[in-house]
Amino acid sequence: MALTLGIVGLPNSGKSTLFQALTRKQVLIASYPFATIDPNKGIVPVPDDRLSSIAKVSQSKVVTPTTIEFVDIAGLVKGAASGEGLGNAFLGHIREVDAIVHVVREFKDHNVPHVHGKVDPKDDIAVIELELILADRTLVEKRFEALSAKLKTGEDRATRKTTELVLRVLEAFGKGVPARALALNKEERTELKDLHLLTLKPVLFVFNTDEENPSPSEEKNAMRINAKQEAELAELSQNEAKEYLTALGRIHSGLEELIRESYALLGLITFFTSGEKETRAWTVTYGVKAPEAAGVIHSDFERGFIRAEVANWKDFIAYGGETGVKQKGLWRLEGKEYGIRDGDVCYFRFSV
Repeated sequence: MALTLGIVGLPNSGKSTLFQALTRKQVLIASYPFATIDPNKGIVPVPDDRLSSIAKVSQSKVVTPTTIEFVDIAGLVKGAASGEGLGNAFLGHIREVDAIVHVVREFKDHNVPHVHGKVDPKDDIAVIELELILADRTLVEKRFEALSAKLKTGEDRATRKTTELVLRVLEAFGKGVPARALALNKEERTELKDLHLLTLKPVLFVFNTDEENPSPSEEKNAMRINAKQEAELAELSQNEAKEYLTALGRIHSGLEELIRESYALLGLITFFTSGEKETRAWTVTYGVKAPEAAGVIHSDFERGFIRAEVANWKDFIAYGGETGVKQKGLWRLEGKEYGIRDGDVCYFRFSV
């Protein structure tokens, strides 16, 4: 599955700097609002040390990592939902992503003016959250009107149930509560899916800081990154970057940490296929059954699924690949109800 993350935030929050660091892509970075007009997009290979180790064992000719797409969306401002700035055009881009990376400014730099005149992370978060709620409310109100009209033509249990759900969402919006904060079950989320609600998308808050020991965040699903430092890191060679990270007392880059947090937020895992021709990483949702995971590779694999042959990646490496794990009795045959685990090395059998 292709994972897409939308990077949002107020103007001058450091979004474009972070995007450049993550994708190593040159974008316009300026200290004035709307320097970024159209969304910048960059596809990044997901770093995974397991992939190269598995490929080495299989002596693969090609090594293909899974990827993640970042979309740098122009800075939102107060009134975006009603068209301020470039308003609704920006919000439309957010509706297309799987999750939102909300960049919040913590750094202080007099040469980079804050759009509201002062650095206040809590207030900045509230501004963006409100704009997303207002944009969603317009959609939900239209759906409520349509459902109410349908109810007037006759009693319909399913329609009434959906109407009650939509009303519940509207009431939350009236209190300034995003849809993702509601205790919605799987069925209710499915009912709302076609609305593509912005506030129902998972959010990872990324505080752009210049402090070594900032105060802890009150937000759930939050992390801190020094975007300027990450941009400097992105300009270095692989060996130089490792040395720089060591000097900073860090093991992983901000990109690796952000991807790890994003995978956790969305409940994603990685499995592998490996052979002499290619070793490849694949992204699926935690708990996905073997046939559906096979379908990520090719729809024919899911339709004609027979079984999955599976080994743990550590065993695969330790015992020299497929032959070795078979000799150790660690090459398992799994059926349609098998839930793929992170790090599984899989071979799918299917019929045409």
